[in-house]
Amino acid sequence: MTNYRRDHTPGATWFFTLNVADRNSHLLTEHINLLRFSFRECMKRHPWRIDAIVILPDHLHALCSLPSGDSNYALRWRQIKSSFSRAIPASESLSASRRNKGERGIWQRRFWEHRIRDDDDFARHVDYIHHNPRKHGHVERVADWPWSSFHRYVKAGILPADWAGDGGDIEQGAGER
Repeated sequence: MTNYRRDHTPGATWFFTLNVADRNSHLLTEHINLLRFSFRECMKRHPWRIDAIVILPDHLHALCSLPSGDSNYALRWRQIKSSFSRAIPASESLSASRRNKGERGIWQRRFWEHRIRDDDDFARHVDYIHHNPRKHGHVERVADWPWSSFHRYVKAGILPADWAGDGGDIEQGAGER
């Protein structure tokens, strides 16, 4: 088995990307309430702060801060993915490997993480998260994507409602928070 080297800095802030196995599906947005439920249930047992998040049809990006002394983000993602998978009716095709391990074929097995190094790194990743639905062509304006923490940032007065409406203000926005 491959031994992945992961940073386990306690209390750190992390950028994550998680993908569903079928990158042509709309599973996450079609079942957004089940995904939200999975997050809530996990956060009751293992709190962490979601600083920014976007849910797209086939993947999600999240910027999360762990409590002081805690570095177990893998446990949280395992619980969220597992809870979501159990709630979805089985219809996906399974490889022999997944079938032998008793896995569902909903999520890609791994996820990508990056520890946030400083305020500029944080700001760049928040911008990346919020701009992602526009980048993938789902909307023309960032404000038009419903499953994004962008709306929380607007409500808090951190970003204007027309931020990245034409893509021209991405660079100026990074690091101005």
